[in-house]
Amino acid sequence: MNKLCSAVAAASLLWAGYAQAHGPTRQKLSESIEINAPPEAVWAIVGDFAHPEKWLPMVESTTAQGGNEKGASRELHLKAGGTLKEELRDYDAEKRVLKYKIVDPTDPKVLPVNNYASEIVVEPGPGGGSKVEWKGAYYRWFLNNNPPADQNEQAANSAVGKLYKEGLANLKAVAEKK
Repeated sequence: MNKLCSAVAAASLLWAGYAQAHGPTRQKLSESIEINAPPEAVWAIVGDFAHPEKWLPMVESTTAQGGNEKGASRELHLKAGGTLKEELRDYDAEKRVLKYKIVDPTDPKVLPVNNYASEIVVEPGPGGGSKVEWKGAYYRWFLNNNPPADQNEQAANSAVGKLYKEGLANLKAVAEKK
């Protein structure tokens, strides 16, 4: 019995050490907003994969290829400097769903995430308006153990949260102005 207790204790310590030595965990974030504009009008803005600069405040301009077809690509040239390269994974105009991913992780000062995939959905909202949900899944930038503070989960969540909140607020302003 004593040997069994020792073995269990050793296994527990080994498991605890292993559990603390893991790398990053997949993060998920979702933001939504109600917009006082019909879903079709909101989709006309957000569903244009080649021109996110129309509603995303951080984007100066976009170089795009492939339109709204699956596999289309875009390079976002950011106002603060740097670029993001993205690929359209799925596009359903009827359901107003757009899915994309970052294909080439960039400088962590631009967006401190790895393996980022996102989805934007525009649905009918109250009173003839729209509800837009933007959600993403990603890992922190630093994929090894003990990340620097600017490349950890908190930094990734903060950056993605800021992007989503500012983007949706500006989408609302643009859509309601039309």
